Parts: sequence; structure tokens; C-alpha cells
Amino acid sequence: MNATVSTAIFGGFMVLTVALGLLAVRGRAAGGGLAEWSVGGRSLGTVFIWVLMAGESYTSFSYLGAAGWGYNFGAPVLYVLAYMSCGYALGYVVGPMLWAYARRHRLVGITDMVAHRYRAPWLGAAVAVLATVCLLPYIQLQITGMGVVVSTISYGAISLNWAYFIAFAVTTGFVVISGLRGSAWVSVLKDVLVIATLGFLAVYVPLHYFGGYGPFLHRITAEKPQWLTFPGHASGGLGPVWFITTTVVNSLTVVIFPTTVAGYLGARNAEVLRRNALYLPFYNVLLFVPMLLGMAALFVVPGLVGADSNLALFKLVVDSLPAWAVGLTGVAAALSSIVPMAVFMLVIGTMWGRSVLGARANPGIGAGEASGDGGRRTDGGRQKLWSQVVVVVAGALALALTYTAPDTLVRLSLISYEGMAQLVPMLLLGLVWRRLTLRAAVSGLVAGFALVCVLVFGGHDPVGGMNAGIVALAVNVAVALGVTWLGPRDADGRPDAEVLALDDEFPRDGGLPRDGAAGPTASS
Repeated sequence: MNATVSTAIFGGFMVLTVALGLLAVRGRAAGGGLAEWSVGGRSLGTVFIWVLMAGESYTSFSYLGAAGWGYNFGAPVLYVLAYMSCGYALGYVVGPMLWAYARRHRLVGITDMVAHRYRAPWLGAAVAVLATVCLLPYIQLQITGMGVVVSTISYGAISLNWAYFIAFAVTTGFVVISGLRGSAWVSVLKDVLVIATLGFLAVYVPLHYFGGYGPFLHRITAEKPQWLTFPGHASGGLGPVWFITTTVVNSLTVVIFPTTVAGYLGARNAEVLRRNALYLPFYNVLLFVPMLLGMAALFVVPGLVGADSNLALFKLVVDSLPAWAVGLTGVAAALSSIVPMAVFMLVIGTMWGRSVLGARANPGIGAGEASGDGGRRTDGGRQKLWSQVVVVVAGALALALTYTAPDTLVRLSLISYEGMAQLVPMLLLGLVWRRLTLRAAVSGLVAGFALVCVLVFGGHDPVGGMNAGIVALAVNVAVALGVTWLGPRDADGRPDAEVLALDDEFPRDGGLPRDGAAGPTASS
């Protein structure tokens, strides 16, 4: 009976999820271009941008990994709160800058931006391949996370293999048709459930198992004090230096992560992004809940080891709550997999459809945004079609590897964030400093990414207590600066307004540049 109730609730919400995703594009032209599909037509307001970007940050890791880290290590898990909060602060500046640059030149992602900045379409294609290597593991991890959640909350009635397929099918079902707008609509449902379920658990678990927060916290300090100080319990040396360096490198990375940039570019205007940067940290408060509940599970379900420690929170839920509450909590966790997975798939599709498979199209014109040129619109329609095909292929590949070779993508996930960090100089430094040359940016990227791979796969992360990503990033910047100063300068006769992200490109209301022109395109 418990399995029937919980599974029925889960199934009903999955149908509602697909319906919401499809309703998001009701009344909009079926032939909307790539910009409409990939960045919501650059028309999303504060609420939709807030729930969308919160959805990207609050994934299945929040229910599984955060609780598991709290259960296994304790204090080091707080790095998640630290880097996300610092990243939001950086996003207050970086988000509007990237939004204005992309809108001015009709761009739809980071691959477009680097191709336009350095006048090198091949570089956009190369960055698309690199970013895909770093993003694909996240799709697999979300599929795996949702599979574990669904199998657990169904009391084993739904097998892991079927749960994996449900994750893929539901996400693909709406994202191919509705794109970023559909993800934003589903994020609203997800956030309502996440806030409600975690708010309830934050009160219920300490009261039910310990008699309140006072006795719970007293027991932790008395019996598990090593969980409350660095480097934590059995964490392998994740001390204060690791915490600080990881916070720095991850906060830099998160603002240029392709999925974050997709959220930036979907905004109606720059002011939406500034408000969003102020509001997002409030959502981070919720992350304390699974972290604390993971430590609470130390006393309720002791002895969890390996992957089972990621189920610390759900062991508490399944053991003590009625089936309908288990079902709702599971739906919230499942949607926390579906929303980010949808954005990951959409971004990979956009990068490949735009910069790799659609590279022959005019490189600066967003699909559906060109004016009076039927050929450009045809290019945009073709790019959108290729992007949708790649979405299905990327999701199917991640699903197939989840079934057949799960360790392949898990190993790649080790370099995901640290690898993406190596794009920071090429993108951010390049958009504010004209002297950074193509040769220098590529040299720094190659040096930094190669060093990350050597350090991480060689088992040298942390390096002297420091995150390997920040060591590689320092080498990346040093190489880029050295090649810029010592090597030949690029012959680029374009004005600064064409190359750099200038603060005064767009007024705060998101209108056209002050001279009233639409701005030059990347093909100028």
C-alpha cells in the first residue's frame, strides 16, 4: 500500500511536469527561432529567472550529496554555501555584462561569445566540445540521482533502471519542445515543493528524533565534535586552505558556467539579473537543511558507507513519514534532478547546434532575431533543429552510459568544475581587456586544462592543501599574460564596442544602445 500511494503521487506529478513544460510555449509561434528556444526569447522576468537559476543550483546533490557529505565529513560541505554565495555576488557584475554583450551582438551562449570576441568560429566549436566533456557527467549524475530517489521513495517498486529511463523521458519530453521557458515554468513547481518539504523536514526531524534542535545540537557537539571543525571527519585533508581555494575557483566558475549564462541571457533586462543576484542567496538557506539532516542521520541510521551514505536523508524520510509525505518529498527531489538536467541538455544542444553543426551559418545573428533576411532565419531554424537533435542524443548517451559504463562519466565529473574554470580568462578577461590575443587565450586554456587533468587523474587534488583547479587557473592566467606581452599582437581593426563588454552598451531598462542602433553583428 505504501508503495502504491507514493508511486501514484510521483507519477501524477511527472505528468504535471510534462504538461507544464508544454504549456509554457502555448500561444507562441511553433517556428520560434533558436533564441526563443534556448534563451526564452530574452524575455524572462525576475521571478522566472530566480526560480530557473535557483533550480540549477539546487539539484539532486542537495538532497543526496549534501546530506551524504554532512553524514561522512561534516564541516567541509559548507563550501557549497560559500562558493554559491560568492558566485551570486560576482554575478551581480558579470551577469549584466554578459547579457548586454550577447544581446548587442545577437549571441546565445559562451561559444558564441568567444567566437565573436576572437573572430574565430573554430574556437567556438572547440569550446563547445570542451564544455560538453565537462557538462555531460552532470546529466548522468542527475539521471543517477533521480533513479536513486525514485527507487527509494517507491519502496523498491520502481527499479533503478526504470527510474533512470523515467528521468530521461520526462526531461526530454518537454525540453525539446519548450526549451528554456519550459524549464522555468517547471522550476516554479519544483521550488514550491522544495521549500515546503525541506521547511517541514527542518522542523520535523529534530523534534521527532531528538526532541528539538537544542538536544540535537548538544548531542553532535558532545559525541561528534570532529564533524563540526575542519578538516572534518575522514575527509582526506579538506581543511581551511582547501575550503578557501575551492570557494574562490568555484565562485569564478559558476558565473561563466554555460547553464548559468543561459539563465543570464534569458533575462528581460540587466536589472532583472541585478535583483536576482540579491535574492538568490536567500535560497541557499535551504541547503543547511540536508546538511544538518545528514548529520542527524549519524545517530538514527548509523553505519552507512560508500554510496549508501547519500541516502542518509531519505532513510530518515522513509522510516518515519507516511507514504504520501514520502511521495511529495521524492517528487521535490526528482524535480531537483529534472530542472538542472533539462538546462544541461539544452545548453549542450545549443552549443553544438549553433557553434559546431551550424558553424557555416552567419555567426553573430541569433535565430529569429535577424531583421529582414530570410536566409538568416533559415540558418536559425536549421540551428534550432540541430540543437534539438543534439539534446536527445546527449541525453540518450548519458542514459546509455549510466546503464553500461557508469564509472566513465563519473571519472570525467572529477574535472568538470575545475576544467570549466579554465575558460574564465578566455571569456571574462577577454571581454574587459582588449590586448588579450587569441593565441594567448588558447595557450592559457590548453595549459590550464592539461594541468587539471594531470593533477586530478594523477591523484594530486588537493595540491598542498589547495584545490587543483585554482593552481591550474593560476598557470592559465600566467601563460595567457606571458604570450600576450611577449608574442605578436592580433590585427583587429574593430572598435572597442564591437570587441569588449562595455558598461554603457545598454541602459538599465534593456532597450537599444544609446545611439538607437541595433549594434553591429558578429559578421560585421
